Amino acid sequence: MAESALVPNDQAFEENPFKEIRKRDGRVVPFDPVKITDAIFKAARAVGGSNREIAENLTVQVIRHLQKTGYNGLVPTVEEVQDAVEKVLIENGHARTAKAYILYRDRRTRIREAKSELMDVVKEILVETNRENANIGNSPSAKMLQIAMAASKKYYLSNLLPEEFAAAHMEGYFHIHDLDYYSKTLNCLQIDLARLLREGFNTGYGYIRPPKRISSAAAQAAIILQSNQNDMFGGQSFPHFDRSMGEVIREVLKEKPTEDDIFQAMEAFIYNLNSMHSRAGAQVVFSSINLGTDTTEEGRAVTRAVLEAFYRGLGRGENPIFPNLVFRVKERVNFNPGDPNYDLYRLALKVAARRMNPTFSFMDSSFNRQYGDEVAYMGCRSRVIGNRHGPEVSAGRGNFAFTTLNLPRLAFESRGVQELFFVELDRMLRLAARQLLHRFEIISRLRVRDLPFLMGQKLYMGSEKLGPDDTIGEAIKHSTLAIGFIGLAETLLLLIGKHHGEDEEALQLGLQIVDHMRRRCDQFSDEYDLNFTLLATPAEGLSGRFVKIDRERFGVVPGITDKEYYTNSFHLPVNYAISIADKLGIEGRFHRYCNAGHISYVELEAPPLHNIEAVDRIVRCMAASDVGYGGINFPIDECRACAFSGVFSDSCPQCGSSDIRRIRRITGYLSTDDRFNEAKKYELRNRRPHFMPREGQ
Repeated sequence: MAESALVPNDQAFEENPFKEIRKRDGRVVPFDPVKITDAIFKAARAVGGSNREIAENLTVQVIRHLQKTGYNGLVPTVEEVQDAVEKVLIENGHARTAKAYILYRDRRTRIREAKSELMDVVKEILVETNRENANIGNSPSAKMLQIAMAASKKYYLSNLLPEEFAAAHMEGYFHIHDLDYYSKTLNCLQIDLARLLREGFNTGYGYIRPPKRISSAAAQAAIILQSNQNDMFGGQSFPHFDRSMGEVIREVLKEKPTEDDIFQAMEAFIYNLNSMHSRAGAQVVFSSINLGTDTTEEGRAVTRAVLEAFYRGLGRGENPIFPNLVFRVKERVNFNPGDPNYDLYRLALKVAARRMNPTFSFMDSSFNRQYGDEVAYMGCRSRVIGNRHGPEVSAGRGNFAFTTLNLPRLAFESRGVQELFFVELDRMLRLAARQLLHRFEIISRLRVRDLPFLMGQKLYMGSEKLGPDDTIGEAIKHSTLAIGFIGLAETLLLLIGKHHGEDEEALQLGLQIVDHMRRRCDQFSDEYDLNFTLLATPAEGLSGRFVKIDRERFGVVPGITDKEYYTNSFHLPVNYAISIADKLGIEGRFHRYCNAGHISYVELEAPPLHNIEAVDRIVRCMAASDVGYGGINFPIDECRACAFSGVFSDSCPQCGSSDIRRIRRITGYLSTDDRFNEAKKYELRNRRPHFMPREGQ
């Protein structure tokens, strides 16, 4: 703060004509000049000032300015006093202090607005649970969780995030996923089940010894998923469920189970994952299990039992929602007649034709082949394999966090100029990388005792040698930091007038954009020595958030903001008429670039219950298209009154009940459509079935 020519004037304080001031909420309170002095001095100290006397002199000027501008005899408002402070600071040559004061004032304004917005959100949640996550119910505990999440988001945006990151998120340039957990924990994990069952574990209230029977092993597996979900905000997965359970049967169990024992245990495992709640009772676990390539007798028996139990369904035949089954497809293991697990592949087709699960991962795709059958996926599409700091395996590793770019926003602001688009894309990629680093540095300072199951029970690679008071940075360096993207189809429409399903030039530009993002992520990996990856984002609440912000800013643009959602990642628009083969042929070209995760779906009109060969043709078309991970979608309607299942409209054709459970897939996982948010409900209504491939394709 520069020296002032003013002389202290205590008498001016004493003669202050203002006795009251009006607060923003309308309350009238005593006018205290010391508070003006405190605010000025705080701003001065922010730029190196240390003379409070100058702040007192400036306060006198503020009071005189208010007198001159006609407030004598009136009650000034807080805003009017703050305007006077800014004017006096600038007129007296304190530009740097004025800037600091303005920034402070702006930040306080945002904090107040955040509090006001939070109260509005809380009111809404108390009526109906927020639908950003289709796995959260409408129970009292779910409402409490959502209120806590909303409060956390507002706190982080107003108090923790640097201004540039908070602004980019709020203005819709990118989206920081799971912002409510920003400084608390990390995303997801592929769990080494065999080790935990072999050694035992502790959930916080005592040691759980290794199981003696297969039923206990299956129950403990469900407990492990539930316990770790409470330490993380994302999904939980077993990367080699068949192999792990096979090892446990051979090496840990005291009694060798029969085929029926294994089936009963796997059926109970599925029941548990559809009923055991985590997150304070708000939701069941986001669970996935990978299986299909273990050729041992025990591993095959586990895979068969899981598939058969899934096919039978829950107690009245209801479709299981969890776990998400991921069946690994691999040549010379299960994909062709004569392969040792070919019978299990055929059973997987049968189950998928009825239940929409399993989805299929392809170990022979160009980017997975080098890892054998090591690559594991989660239902949301996450994939973690490359590692700069240790073995390239899935077990013990997961995605740290991800941030998604709004590609259509960059196209809007580039006004169709491709060169400018790539300049803006680079700028936002760099900003997203820096934001992920900021989050990584904060989480790295957590201690093992802050994540008692995840780190305390040594689930994360690199946590084996850490003590309770050690920080977790040495472990989470094995994770991936993912930059995601949404709306490639809309971006191409803005840049070139057509999307990548309509035009070869648009397809080539789309590939160029995604390749560019992947190369930048690889460069960030080298620059920061961390595992930066590119994600084909599974947008749920986000798909509607971006388009709403952009519509307010750019108006209603046909094909872009005239609907309630942006198209997921590199996918073709859901209402675009195209054959299955053509869709997979186009989308399959993008999978290789998205090393943090990818998926392609095909949509059918109804469950292909009696056409297993058609399902086989779809899966083989996925493999031929270099797809890494794929799923088959169709409607499943179930009557809650009589348990009849099929595809029907208003009421059950068997008993006439209108109490219908409608199961659809959203962002990789199954859910009932009453849990979809409004954007996803619009997208669901727009989905168009794809043409089935002919035999021989």
